[in-house]
Amino acid sequence: MKLLLLLCMLTSLSGYSQQRANIIYIMSDDHDAHTISAYDKKLIQTPGIDRLANEGIRFTRCFVGNSICSPARATLLTGLHSHKNGVKDNYTPFDSSRTTLPKLLKQAGYETALIGKWHLHSYPSGFDYWKILPGQGLYYAPRFINMNGDTSAIEGYATDVTTNEAIDWLKHRNTSKPFVLLLHHKAPHRNFLPPLKYLEQYHTKVFPEPPTLYADTAGRGSAWRMHTMSILRDMKLSSDLKVDPSFLQDIAELKPDAGEIAWYNGLMDRIPEPDRTRMKAIYAERGRQIQQLKPTGNALLKLKYQWYMQDYLACVASVDENTGRLLNYLDESGLTNNTAVIYTSDQGFYLGENGWFDKRFMYEVSFQTPLMMRWPQHIKPNTTSTVLAQNIDFAPTILDITNTPIPAEMQGKSLVPVITGKQKGLNRPYLYYHYYEYPKDHSVLPHLGIRGDRYKLIYFYTVNEWELYDLQTDAREQKNLIRSPKHQTLIAQLKKELHKLRDQYDDHEPAGVLR
Repeated sequence: MKLLLLLCMLTSLSGYSQQRANIIYIMSDDHDAHTISAYDKKLIQTPGIDRLANEGIRFTRCFVGNSICSPARATLLTGLHSHKNGVKDNYTPFDSSRTTLPKLLKQAGYETALIGKWHLHSYPSGFDYWKILPGQGLYYAPRFINMNGDTSAIEGYATDVTTNEAIDWLKHRNTSKPFVLLLHHKAPHRNFLPPLKYLEQYHTKVFPEPPTLYADTAGRGSAWRMHTMSILRDMKLSSDLKVDPSFLQDIAELKPDAGEIAWYNGLMDRIPEPDRTRMKAIYAERGRQIQQLKPTGNALLKLKYQWYMQDYLACVASVDENTGRLLNYLDESGLTNNTAVIYTSDQGFYLGENGWFDKRFMYEVSFQTPLMMRWPQHIKPNTTSTVLAQNIDFAPTILDITNTPIPAEMQGKSLVPVITGKQKGLNRPYLYYHYYEYPKDHSVLPHLGIRGDRYKLIYFYTVNEWELYDLQTDAREQKNLIRSPKHQTLIAQLKKELHKLRDQYDDHEPAGVLR
């Protein structure tokens, strides 16, 4: 009898050890790493998201290959840079017939689900279940497209609703299979519209200004002159910052046009009462400040920056709350120990550095993205990695965690040897970047480049302008060293490395741009 019990126990333990890990991949939108307190405590506390760093690993040097929404999502699905996955900008539909991460996992016996933002202009494929936000999605009463093609609105705030839908799917999934859930939040994407409870909390806070908020960018390259990412010049008071337009009508230089007013009214109309009245009162307070002060120049920038940060961080707070809520559900349902949880964003985001908002550039702020992973019994808690990681690595890593073969065509590397402590590096001295979308949206010039441990080389090829930055002595990338006599040998070497990576990744469009 004792021998039989022992055999049963050994069989059970053997089955447990061979149990394949579940995956929950959480991706927020435009979530800059510096607004996660595991990275930087100056702006906000994010205890929910921080759990993943405290109980797992945090990457301090994770980057993207094309800092914009749709391309980042296509890279997740394929493990390929934009020129290989076919999505170079926010307007090209993703070819759903491609080999993708969910298809490979489904073939390997996983139940696959996608809930939240998709933004790839085609219906998802390879998922057993999906429920997606049309386009960029709405913050209040968000509409979702179901698998049958029907679209319906769900009352509530988008971050709460998306998390509710994810937890509901987890409760009703096929428990005989391991699962992979892609949970994609809309927040904190523009136009920032937080829930009232966090707007109340944040709208009176004063946030530290970045050292380069008022930087004089005169004399910089063409890309610095041509973009439309300036908080002062390009961020609209009513549509972006929710300043009540009725207070701006008699200020000629700030008077909103009909489109801004319609946008403001449309956003407000989606907010249920009584929250709408209180939120409009807060945005009216901003209008009264403008009317009273009639600020211009740096005085206006100072106000716009604070309002920007108040709304943005209030959206982040909701993401943090819901990440904590999801992790609590995993604890309560007994899923924690066998579920790898990944948190990241589709890219970084400018929060006033150089006086900017948005992303797109290969400069560190928008090039970098947060990355944290928790995988109990495999990742040592409170681990930090300085490995040069990139979003082409996400798909290979998830496949490796799930013991699913990684296709040879994938351009990324599995991070599993790093996160499990089996190796310290990836034998990849440089990361590759290529941005394409111009002139739509923010008029950021196309460029490509490489980043190593210390130096970054960028080429704006449509205007034939190069930039070199020493990230060790100039972390904010304020001094272009491309004409520095003492750096010419280094520049020649980095140009060779850029050519080498272009060949390695088979990126030859547009042809002949490297001069």
